[in-house]
Parts: sequence; C-alpha cells; structure tokens
Amino acid sequence: MKPTIIAEIGGNHKGDMAIAREMIITAATFCKADIVKFQKRNVKELLTEEEYNAPHPNPSNSYGQTYGAHREFLELDLVQHKQLKKWCEEYGVIYSTSVWDLTSAKEIISINPELIKVPSACNLNKELLGYLCDHFSGEIHLSFGMTTLEEEELIVQFFEKKNRAKDLIIYSCTSGYPVPFEDISLLEITRLKHLFGNRVKSVGFSGHHLGIAVDSAAVALGAEWIERHFTLDRTWKGTDHAASLEPDGLRKLVRDCNAVYKALTYKEQQILDIEKVQRDKLKKNQIKW
Repeated sequence: MKPTIIAEIGGNHKGDMAIAREMIITAATFCKADIVKFQKRNVKELLTEEEYNAPHPNPSNSYGQTYGAHREFLELDLVQHKQLKKWCEEYGVIYSTSVWDLTSAKEIISINPELIKVPSACNLNKELLGYLCDHFSGEIHLSFGMTTLEEEELIVQFFEKKNRAKDLIIYSCTSGYPVPFEDISLLEITRLKHLFGNRVKSVGFSGHHLGIAVDSAAVALGAEWIERHFTLDRTWKGTDHAASLEPDGLRKLVRDCNAVYKALTYKEQQILDIEKVQRDKLKKNQIKW
C-alpha cells in the first residue's frame, strides 16, 4: 500500500487559528501530505490540580504562568476544530485529531472525522479506548510509545474483543523530543508486522527524530503510515518545534517515501524494457553457455 503521510500539527499552531490555517494549506498544497493532525485535550480533566498549577518544566517554552495555563492557551475548542475540518476539506487534505481524554473523544466524534488517533500517553486508558470502539465507526490509530510488550498484546486483544481490531492502525514509536537515531529502533516495525500484521488493519511509524532519512527506511520495512510533527518554523517557542519538520523537509519526506514505495518491487521480467537497449549496446559477449 502506498504510504500515507500525516503532518502532525498538534499544538504547533501556537493557539492561533490563522497559523493553523496556513499550516493546513502548506501541508496540503506545498508538501502534498495526505492528512493533517491536531490534538484535543480537556486540560482540567487530564491534569490534577497540582499538575495544572505547577510551572512548565521548560519555562522558555511556556505560553502561561502554569503548565495548565500553557496547555489551555494552546487548546482549540470544538467550534474551531469544525473550522479546521472545513479548511482541510477545502484544500483536499484529511483532517484528524489525537484525543487525550474522554470528553475530547466525545467532542471530536461529534464532527465525524475519518480517523481518530490515540497518543502513546493514553493507550492504556481503557475507558477512552472502549468509548472509541463503541461510538466511533472510523479508523482508530494508536501509538505504542512507552508501552511494554505485554501492554501491546493486551491493547490488541481489547480491540479484538470489541470486534474493532480490523479498524485499528498501530504505530511503532519512541516517545522523546527529539529521539536520537540509536533509540528509534526501526526494526520494531518488522516485529509489529510479524506479531500483529494479521490481527490489525495496518502498521505505521510515528517519528520524533531529526531529518528525513529514517522515514524512507520505515517505508522499506513495511510501514504504511508515516507520521511526523510539522511546523512552519523550528525556532518558534514550544516543546515540539525542535523535533518537527519545516515545509521543505516535509515536502522532501513525502517525495522520498513515495519514491521508495514505487521502488519496492521485483522485476516484472528477467530483462526489463529499460534494460534491453543497454543490453544490446553494452553486453558484447552474449555467448551460449
């Protein structure tokens, strides 16, 4: 299957709808991504009072006096997500969102996206997974960052019991920002395909590394979905920008992943048509053995 490229905008819009719109347009028309993905949190449901009122762990990246205020500043409401979805439809790219809690899941389901993502941080939230299985008919995408082998098996079994495993796309992922190359562990894609390839709909790769070479290798290993964080400027304030791709990087990633996909074939005949002219010209000693 041709790889599907997801531009993970997340909170890189800095809470600004004009920036979010520009990112949608750029990802769709310049980069040629297939999907753009945002995030939806109910901050007070997700954080304890202590966590909400604590300072941001990296104050230079904070948009508020506390971590909770920072998260609230970057949050877009349901009306805004409806508008994001309309813009995506206008510019020919698929809208999607990661949901971090039950309230956010209910809200995003109400606008009927094609797919919903469960981030690594939330993949053990049984209530959230159950609600998505029972109330959302589209694809459910789920990352396996920070997840043990036993937990992976339990998650897939849960979807099988819900008769939703064939709508489940699982992602090989290392949760870090950015992730050094030695921790990306690309062969996890092979392992997931071997263990779960016949049990789930598909296997993807969600990367938080630098550069774009690794993603093409992920396609070669069989990842059918490639997800990368996307920003207009890696120097902007915020946690994710440094591990994100700018527009030209994402454009080249789409180009290279599609090129690798096209190249992943066997020869259709022993001597390809493109080789025949060269064979006649260059292969002089064509003797019978």
